[in-house]
Amino acid sequence: MRVLVLGIDGYLGWALTLRLIRRGHEVFGIDNFYTRKAVAEVGSDSALPILSMKDRIKAIEEVFGTKIGFVEGDVTNYDLIKKVISEFKPDAIVHFAEQRSAPYSMIDVEHAKYTIINNLTSTLNVIYAIKELGKNIHLLKMGTLGEYGYPAFRIPESAFVDAVIQGVRDRIVVPRWGGSWYHWSKVFDSYILLYANKLWGLTITDFHQGPVYGTRTEDIVSEELFTRFDVDDVWGTVINRFCAEAVTNHPLTIYGSGLQKKGFTSLEDTIRALAALIENPPEDGEFRTVHHYREIRTLNEMAELVRRASRQILGYEPEIAHLPNPRVEPEEDLSYEPERKVLARLGIYGLTRVMDEEVAVMLKDLVPYVDRVRRIEALFKPRVRWRD
Repeated sequence: MRVLVLGIDGYLGWALTLRLIRRGHEVFGIDNFYTRKAVAEVGSDSALPILSMKDRIKAIEEVFGTKIGFVEGDVTNYDLIKKVISEFKPDAIVHFAEQRSAPYSMIDVEHAKYTIINNLTSTLNVIYAIKELGKNIHLLKMGTLGEYGYPAFRIPESAFVDAVIQGVRDRIVVPRWGGSWYHWSKVFDSYILLYANKLWGLTITDFHQGPVYGTRTEDIVSEELFTRFDVDDVWGTVINRFCAEAVTNHPLTIYGSGLQKKGFTSLEDTIRALAALIENPPEDGEFRTVHHYREIRTLNEMAELVRRASRQILGYEPEIAHLPNPRVEPEEDLSYEPERKVLARLGIYGLTRVMDEEVAVMLKDLVPYVDRVRRIEALFKPRVRWRD
């Protein structure tokens, strides 16, 4: 297949690209390197070293013996996305080209505006380009389970749900309640995609997943192929941050009570799921909602898991520190289990990577770069507060 990856330089974009080329697909990527700039803006850096795109492409040629196409550019540029789609003629487009950090979106009005405008504009450009150039293209859009918030009902894996409102039954879009401006941009994305499917019959997979963790996939076989690994308070996934804190013997910083539950997935299992969805697209004109997570954990459980692994790998147990939660979110022990059916039907069952084992891998990968981690150690504590 010919796959266009928007946001190819990112944590998931790069890892997915390696998987696709190993499976024999042809890949073309677009990226404007905004994440690199935005991470530097908040004083941080990837805890693992990553090459320039020029050197990344060279590394792919040396390791895998194949080439990928790439153009530096912004997906909010409609002429650019049309030009690339017209020339590359993809079978599938994977849309990662969005501002992906909830804390970043909450810094101030300018960061909130950037998040909303960038994310929605890029999605509108992609769907209009597909409408004009090839309605048979499958669009796989990266959403988030955070779109739904924490409802009392079990979140159905469907765009619509039957509801009774004031005694009248109707079919409505599954209710959503985002937890940041970033999450609201994703909610709006989903509505835009639903409407594009209704208007033009576009073939769409709306992929909702919880936080991703991990330093490696089966394809990351050398340092030259590392994907980025963010661990600071603005860009880092919580379990990734815990591992970075552990290697510097910094207290593991839990924001709030630690009872918050989320559905976590390893980087390997995420890439495995994405590849399966690309290789098994929906029917032409179908809108497919997919939920993906592998392990439901509380922050307290993960902190204790990292402490145990640190004792075995590093020879010591870091302390655990509870800090005031900067976010506005439920902190009690809520029931949380979004429905999952689509990936199971494709044969994607169970875990290939278990968090207990992956934490050990992350710690070992971070140890050689502990000096890089120490340079951003001050950024483990939250600086962005939702209400302040």
